[in-house]
Amino acid sequence: MKSWLADAAATEDLGRDLINRLLPGANATEPLPGPATLPVLLLRGALGAGKTCLTRGLARGLGIEEPITSPTFALAQHYSGWRHGTETALVHLDLYRLEQPAAADELFLQEQEQAEERGALLVVEWPERLSFTPPGSWTVQLEIVAEGRLARLSAATAP
Repeated sequence: MKSWLADAAATEDLGRDLINRLLPGANATEPLPGPATLPVLLLRGALGAGKTCLTRGLARGLGIEEPITSPTFALAQHYSGWRHGTETALVHLDLYRLEQPAAADELFLQEQEQAEERGALLVVEWPERLSFTPPGSWTVQLEIVAEGRLARLSAATAP
């Protein structure tokens, strides 16, 4: 899937739309699916390409109203919300500052475990820092082009 994003609002809208595409039943008024169905979403793109903006849209799609900021210095942020009477969660991981794959892998695995325990969507910025591609993950590639961005969604990798 390719999407042209004219501005930050369009990037956030894509995040909300991705929740409906990636999580069966997310656009219904029934509870969201259980933890086993929540994917890992890898966000690739240059600095300023809109990764955190897209994450803000994902959070809004999950009913999370807290301000969403880049976790570059904290490395990980955990958010909770409510959607259709069901608690939702998002773990936002930024591996930009981790230059050693072993450190990135260790942090990813810790946060993945916590995300699974909470039934959270795990969003990873700068997944290039990992020494592996997480099985079952989806990828969004964001590119700055002309006066906007181009987003490409790639299907899940084999588990």
